[in-house]
Amino acid sequence: MAVPARGPLFFMDPFVLRQFRGPRGISMDPDAFLHELHQRHASSTNGLTLVDGYAPFCKHVFVDNFADVPAGQCRIDAQNRRHLRSGYVVRQPGELPVLSRWFLSADVRVPRCARLDVILYAREQLVKEHVSRGESDAEMRLPRAPYGVVSIKAQDVDHELPMQPITAMRNALGVEEGGSGVPLDRDAYVRSVAYWQDHVVVLDVNPDGP
Repeated sequence: MAVPARGPLFFMDPFVLRQFRGPRGISMDPDAFLHELHQRHASSTNGLTLVDGYAPFCKHVFVDNFADVPAGQCRIDAQNRRHLRSGYVVRQPGELPVLSRWFLSADVRVPRCARLDVILYAREQLVKEHVSRGESDAEMRLPRAPYGVVSIKAQDVDHELPMQPITAMRNALGVEEGGSGVPLDRDAYVRSVAYWQDHVVVLDVNPDGP
């Protein structure tokens, strides 16, 4: 879906700002990243193409890796398997802790990627999720642009990679538990398991526990 290049289309949801922190965080300032995204939208004849995601409120924009974002995942192999870590993790206060696994960036070599998948949620969905976490002023506080950036993923393909199985499960639990409220799609879940069986996220430090 192409969106006309008129006015601000995107804003940074607070959830994505964690990706700009830490040794492997995105080195570009969040405002500069957003400006560059808008510049690319405005300079394109028909605007950037918004690709449908896993739910009607979710869209993807695929662009070149202009911010030199490091890959957030890598394939498990015989050499790095011994560095796998696991534990119960929360991404932000109020979420239900879920079992996760990861590599620490100091333990593995992570390739640079040529493309970015910028994941967007419709503003209405983000307001709903913020309100569910007790942020009653979300409607007034969030910018008025139609889409908020919720995740930025470096990859080498121009299509959505499968979300982690535990993310699909969390989403199905509803906004009250840190998900989006989208029911579990069994076929998509099976595809997700097939991919993440051999891949794992890469983090700078061990994540927060319960």
